[in-house]
Amino acid sequence: MDIAHHMSRVPDYTAFPTVDQMHAELDDLAAAHPDLVRLRRIGTSRLGEPLRVATIGAGPHDAVIIGGPHPNEPIGALTVSALLRQLVEDAALREDFGFRWHLIPCVDPDGARLNEGWYTRPSDRRAYAEHFYRPAEVDQVEWTFPLTGEDYFFDRTLPETEALMRLMDEVKPAFVYSLHNGELQGAFYYLSKHDPALAARLAAIATAEGLPLHMGPPEVPSAVPIGPAAYMTPRGAQIAATYGIGGASVDYADRFGALHLVTELPYWADSRVADQTPTDQQYGDAIQDGLAAQRALIAELAQSLASVRADLTVSSPFRRALEDFVGTHDEFIGEWESFPGTDRPATVAEMVGNRQTVHTMRLRYCGTYLRMLDAELGAGNQTPAIRAERARLGARFDEWFAEAEAEAVATPIPLRSLVAVQLGAALLAAESVNRADFS
Repeated sequence: MDIAHHMSRVPDYTAFPTVDQMHAELDDLAAAHPDLVRLRRIGTSRLGEPLRVATIGAGPHDAVIIGGPHPNEPIGALTVSALLRQLVEDAALREDFGFRWHLIPCVDPDGARLNEGWYTRPSDRRAYAEHFYRPAEVDQVEWTFPLTGEDYFFDRTLPETEALMRLMDEVKPAFVYSLHNGELQGAFYYLSKHDPALAARLAAIATAEGLPLHMGPPEVPSAVPIGPAAYMTPRGAQIAATYGIGGASVDYADRFGALHLVTELPYWADSRVADQTPTDQQYGDAIQDGLAAQRALIAELAQSLASVRADLTVSSPFRRALEDFVGTHDEFIGEWESFPGTDRPATVAEMVGNRQTVHTMRLRYCGTYLRMLDAELGAGNQTPAIRAERARLGARFDEWFAEAEAEAVATPIPLRSLVAVQLGAALLAAESVNRADFS
């Protein structure tokens, strides 16, 4: 298959769609092509939003494509749109490629609606931080699949997660694709199977679109590399107990022997994240500096929370997410204390990656804190403590944003390029499933 051709057909975009726009597009395509697109409801979100899947294609394999598993990661909504439209327009892709596609543009619409304030301004980093929302760990669709091991048990599945489980139980997929993205790190991938050849092809399509590969610290210290910017997908049995979460979509995909792929892409490009030039600082020291800065953030937010907690009255998702971060993040980052192979010079990518993590955590969770306080103020709860902390943390946010901007060299990546990489990765992975089936 000419993957580059399909990537080149991705149109330009200026914004991410709202949830209502995602629904409207599905309705329009299903109405315009009733003989090709089957649109149905597979569940209901926690706040009553319909969860819908568009099915198209002839099979015999089935692919489940999951957009928006984290609501601050909406590239997948555009990828689902682009892939669905290409399947409608391209009979060969739809009928001869060997797949029936089940496409979900956004599996967490409740969370997505809380990010819509920046969806129309995707290149504005301040808007992103001010309107950022990411649920508490146990409220994330991606991390609440059941785990039933003897040493660790998790069955607090969410309605959205259960909808994905029912869909996979029904279609028994050969390929499951969870569409993710970050902010400033480079492009990287998780694969459920050790396939260096596929990993290399995935890396190549990212670099062909001008995206830097992520060559800095891995997202989780236990990640096992397959090739440059590609890792084996950690399973719930490896990490869930540490994070207090369930399994991921990969754990459920394993039940069917499916190939599972995660594509992680940044919004902004910084060539330094791929720079493997050694620096004059030890990698272990760089890690410790980053951990110290994150712990200072946790301590500052915890002290602030203590000063207002008695006055809080609104049970907002922002409060739940913030308290989860403050209460658990120190334990999570503790995994890095014993990270092996740190007695060597840090690379530029590793130094930059550690600093970017600090800036990201500060802006994400100070922004979340301010949204929590604004919810209180908006409800009329204007106690002196809440007003004082809103003013103090508003100024702190400005300081942290200015510091991040002073170190920033990243430029916004065209949305078309991000969608092209995610779409190309889908076709590469599906092609590898076909190849394995015929070998």
